[in-house]
Amino acid sequence: CAGHRERGAGAAAASQTGASLAALAVKFAERQRSPHCLLVKEHQVREGADTAHPPRRTLFVLNVPPYCDQDSLSRLFSRCGRVQSVDICDKPGPGEKKDKLTSKFFDHKTVKGFQVAYVVFRKPAGVQAAKALSQEGPLLVSTESHPVKTGISKWIASYEASIVDPKELKAEVDAYMQDYDKKMAEEEAKAAKEEGVPDEEGWVKVTRKGRKPGLPRTEAANLRVLEKEKQKRARKELLNFYAWQHRESKREHIAQLRKKFEEDKQRIALMRAQRKFRPY
Repeated sequence: CAGHRERGAGAAAASQTGASLAALAVKFAERQRSPHCLLVKEHQVREGADTAHPPRRTLFVLNVPPYCDQDSLSRLFSRCGRVQSVDICDKPGPGEKKDKLTSKFFDHKTVKGFQVAYVVFRKPAGVQAAKALSQEGPLLVSTESHPVKTGISKWIASYEASIVDPKELKAEVDAYMQDYDKKMAEEEAKAAKEEGVPDEEGWVKVTRKGRKPGLPRTEAANLRVLEKEKQKRARKELLNFYAWQHRESKREHIAQLRKKFEEDKQRIALMRAQRKFRPY
C-alpha cells in the first residue's frame, strides 16, 4: 500500500542521512480503531543546501495521509512549540526559499495521496519535543473543536471554494496587468537608452523597432485583409478549373489520335491486299 511505500522511502532517506526515525501514532477521530503512523526525524542537510527549511528547527515528516493538511499538522505539533510554517511536498528533496503565493486563483495546487512535510518551529526545542511524542498515545487529527470535513460536507466545501468572485478576480488581473505594463515600459526605456550605443567591443545592437513599427489593425483593415483572402481563393479555384479543362481536352486529343492511328492501319492493310497479283 502507499503507506508501506512511504515507510520504505523514509527508511531510505534515514539511512542516507544517518538519522533515526520516530513513529508517531495518529488517528483521524476517536472512533477510529487502528492508528496511523507518522515517521518523523530532525531535518539534517548541508549548510546552505536548503534555505527554506533551516536545520535544527525543522521536523521532517513522512507518510502524511491525504486528510492531513497544513492546518492539521500545525495544530498537531503546536503542543511542542510555536510552529513557524508547514510545507507539504510530493516527495523529499532539497528546496529553495519560495516566494509567498500572492494569487489564490492561479497558484493553487491540490495535494493528493501520501506526502512528506517540513514543519519549521520557532525554536530548536520544538523538534525534540515532537520526536518525544512517540512515547505518548495516538494524536487526534479531527476533534470537536477543530473538525476535519469529510464526505459530502468536504465536497460541498470544495465546490464553494472553487467559485470565483468576479470582482476579486478582476482586481487581481488589473493589478497584474499594471505591473506587466510597468515592467514593459521600463524594458522599452532601457532598450531606447541603449539603442545606437556601441558596447565594449564596438558593436552596435540593431533592432527592428525603428524600421517599421507595427500598427494595430482597425476594423476596415481587417475587412480588406479578408476580402483579399477571398479574392485569392477565387482565383485559385478558377485556375484549378482551367487546369482541369486543359487536362480533359488533352485526354480527348490523345484519344482521337489513337482512333485515327487504328483507322490508318486498317486502310494500309486494305491497300496492301489490293496490290497482290492475281493472274486468274
